[in-house]
Amino acid sequence: MEAIEGMRVALGGAMVLNYCLRGLFHPARKVREVYWKICNSLYIGSQDALVAAYPVLHDEQDNIYSRPELVVFM
Repeated sequence: MEAIEGMRVALGGAMVLNYCLRGLFHPARKVREVYWKICNSLYIGSQDALVAAYPVLHDEQDNIYSRPELVVFM
């Protein structure tokens, strides 16, 4: 776990989150538990850096998912 924390500091939380997202939905429970621990430590350690890495959701008829402030800064 400390090696992953080191990668978070060196590479950034967004890069580690990109690798972590696939494992969150793995069919095996034991694999998912490890990835959820990684994801939770990423969230605790670098909340502000993860906002830019979240997937973009397109607006639907009933729900609006746009983030205009983030688009302005990117």
